[in-house]
Amino acid sequence: MDAATSPHNQCRYSYEDYMETADWLLANTVHRPKVAIICGSGLGSLVDLLDDKMVFPYSKIPHFPSSTVAGHTGLLVFGKLQGHECVCMQGRFHFYEGYNMNTVTYPVRVFFLLGVKTLIVTNAAGGLNGKYNVGDIMLIKDHINMPGFAGQNPLCGHNDERFGLRFPSMSDAYDSELRALAKETAKEQDCDSFLQEGVYCMLAGPTYETTAECRVLQMLGADAVGMSTVPEVVVARHCGLRVLGISLITNKVVADYDNSEKANHEEVLSTSQRRTPDIQRLVSHLIAKIE
Repeated sequence: MDAATSPHNQCRYSYEDYMETADWLLANTVHRPKVAIICGSGLGSLVDLLDDKMVFPYSKIPHFPSSTVAGHTGLLVFGKLQGHECVCMQGRFHFYEGYNMNTVTYPVRVFFLLGVKTLIVTNAAGGLNGKYNVGDIMLIKDHINMPGFAGQNPLCGHNDERFGLRFPSMSDAYDSELRALAKETAKEQDCDSFLQEGVYCMLAGPTYETTAECRVLQMLGADAVGMSTVPEVVVARHCGLRVLGISLITNKVVADYDNSEKANHEEVLSTSQRRTPDIQRLVSHLIAKIE
């Protein structure tokens, strides 16, 4: 059964579904995480930093969907990072896999019910800003939700106020204090020479952008583009979680018709692997500073 015909794509989830998943996880692990990390393409090795790990394949967790993309292993990993209780998603879910937005964001509400207060989202992204280099790390200060413009918002439909308000603000989606901590940490860890701060734009995928689309996104003020992250951030803010977003610039977009280069997933994974030690260092030392 593929994602499009899966039960995960046929209905909305109830509060009881989320609670059943959270209760199952709480019953099967001694960990009580306050920080959740969603690992993007090729960045799943962040879980290697965790001590006292407890690992759950997505297929074993009630109501959890499955990840189908290379670079997304499909494991939920609990453990301690710098002494802080964390839970990591080693692989996320995407709209382009055939899942609806409720399924893409399912884990975030589960994290909220587990007692998580801070969400760190990472992704691999194409660089739209001409000043960015492949291998740069971009702190997300804001986003452009292109699927949202077309009505694909995970908050559409009935609002359950046990999660959040009907009309949540997104003007402060990415926590300024967490970004300041990240900048401070990057300087301490000698990562500041390749640290950027900018606007992330989400497209639905799975195709990479055309040259004309890249030019439009640049005019809109986007610095990086990808196919994930924004739905999870929207639901996290709806639940009142603090959010830090980190994009790894794995390729430069093609915005020139004379450029014969083509974006490809292999380049994304290769750059992710090369920069992983720096992201590990940044995230692990940052978590030690989060209250």
